[in-house]
Amino acid sequence: MSRIKVSFGVLVAAQSAHSIEEYLGRLWQSFPPAAFLTGLISSDREFGFVVINCAIVAFGIWCLVWPVRKNWASAPAIMWCWIFVETINGIGHPAWSIQQGEYTPGVITAPILLALAVYLAIQLRGAPHPVSPAESQIE
Repeated sequence: MSRIKVSFGVLVAAQSAHSIEEYLGRLWQSFPPAAFLTGLISSDREFGFVVINCAIVAFGIWCLVWPVRKNWASAPAIMWCWIFVETINGIGHPAWSIQQGEYTPGVITAPILLALAVYLAIQLRGAPHPVSPAESQIE
C-alpha cells in the first residue's frame, strides 16, 4: 500500500479519535452548529451526535477501502475533500478555544488532524498521479 493510502488511513483514524474527544467533551452542548446539526437527527442531541460522527467515520473507512485503495479516478478528489474538512477542523478548534479562553471539545486532537491533512496534501501535490497503476500492484 502506498504512503498516500496509509496517510489517508491515518487521517481517518485521527478523525475517529477526534470524534471521541468531541463526544467526551459533549460538543453538542457547547457549540451551536453542532447542537443544530445533531437536532436535525434527533431531539436527543447526544444520540444525534453519535449518529453523525459514526457516519463520518464509516464514510472515511468506505473512502479508504474502496475509492482510495482501489485507485478509483475519484480518489484524489475525495482525499482533497477530506484534506479541506480536516484543515478547517485543525484550525477552527484552536481558534474557538482561543476565543473562548478555555478548553473546547476537539482542541486536543485538532492539531493532529491539521498536521496529517497538510502532510497528505504535500504527498498528493508531489505525486505526478497520486493513484497510479503501479501503486495498485504494491498491495
